[in-house]
Amino acid sequence: MQPFHKTTRIDVPAAELEWWHFRPGAFQRLTPPWERVEVVAEPGEISDGARAVIKTKVIGPISAEWIAEHKDCISGKGFTDVQLKGPFAQWTHVHTFSAIDETSCTLDDSIDYRLPLGFLGKLFGGGFVRTKLDRTFRYRHAVTKMDLERKASEPGADNEAMTVLVTGATGMVGSALETYLRMRGHRVRRVTRKPTRPDDVRWDPGNGEFNLPRDATIDAVVHLAGENVAGGRWSDARRQRILESRRQGTRLLCETIAKLDRPPRVVVSASGVNYYEAGTKVPVDESAPRGTGFLSDVCEVWESSTSAAEAAGIRTVHLRIGVILSPAGGALAKMLPAFQFGAAGRLGAGTQRMAWISLDDVIDIIHRATQDERYTGAINAVAPDIITNSEFTRTLAETLHRPAILPVPAIALQLALGEQMANETLLADLAIAPGKLRTLGYPFRFPKLGRALAFMLGRSD
Repeated sequence: MQPFHKTTRIDVPAAELEWWHFRPGAFQRLTPPWERVEVVAEPGEISDGARAVIKTKVIGPISAEWIAEHKDCISGKGFTDVQLKGPFAQWTHVHTFSAIDETSCTLDDSIDYRLPLGFLGKLFGGGFVRTKLDRTFRYRHAVTKMDLERKASEPGADNEAMTVLVTGATGMVGSALETYLRMRGHRVRRVTRKPTRPDDVRWDPGNGEFNLPRDATIDAVVHLAGENVAGGRWSDARRQRILESRRQGTRLLCETIAKLDRPPRVVVSASGVNYYEAGTKVPVDESAPRGTGFLSDVCEVWESSTSAAEAAGIRTVHLRIGVILSPAGGALAKMLPAFQFGAAGRLGAGTQRMAWISLDDVIDIIHRATQDERYTGAINAVAPDIITNSEFTRTLAETLHRPAILPVPAIALQLALGEQMANETLLADLAIAPGKLRTLGYPFRFPKLGRALAFMLGRSD
């Protein structure tokens, strides 16, 4: 048996730490974004005999099923997971929550494991497993500490639970947001074309269908749905689908919620930083006028289509979101293979500025926007660290300990994607400042790019 141990001090009462671990969605929230894991079955509660079933990718399409059973669940102390089936010959994981005083505690994870194949397994896999456990539990403890201490610092953090209606809930942002909202004690109802859960709401914006009854109780709405801008070359038909998906979906959503017997208090609707003019000399905030180009048109249509909600007196927030960084999906996930093989470099001249934000900050900002009435109108959801593409390339390469010496000429991007798409996405020079977030005093989890990349890629101390 091999031992592993990790302890972290967290400045919240031990009862809060225990409550957090027992919340629905805790496993998903604690799963590192670089891991490819699917939750097959999640227990309704942490209790003796309850089981969790997950599938984890091993190599390529090959996956392994892991079944863990909870035991020794003692209120105020912790619980134990024992592997019934999985990649280890034996695995026992003890979670312990210990009070230091009334306002602080320790989280302790103690694992005893044995690798398969005896001596050979230990010889060839021991170092790899040890490194993986160290990365994973550094991440898990950091997320737990950040989430709980952030919750404790928020005014009104103990507000009553909300029911939140979310479109685009199966995407990268939506799925992370759903987990975070559930961890905060809220109920999430997904809006989807293909419902799979009892409380899912079916819609088909193209046909004007939205099966939400007038007497539905909805406290907040988060609107993330829309045709993927980077899903393919911008043909005339694709541009039309991108534009109309925002117009039709947003209009149908807002007209429907405005007619509810009890309309929600707030709708948080996604938009983009491409609303602004590219190539400005200085960074712009929310007071800047809209720019020109296709994506500026898309953002304006997206935002103006919420008019029915605003007319009904629903507080409306337009989050103009930058490039969202997470290895779980989006731009960073597409870049990583090339960077990991040392076959990457700057895009074009590399001088174009890039408005970015971590996925953890995006979901935190969305949650705050549902709670805090000061969040209203256009809000730039971008980190304060304005960087160029060359700086991004160098920082990511350094984080991965890889070279990045193969630049991609602008002409190659324009030929591959089309001139307009390349110029408005990868080559766009967008210097955007989080003006309103600064005024609101939002404390960024990751204000600097280097720290954000190190954390989300498991390379931080």
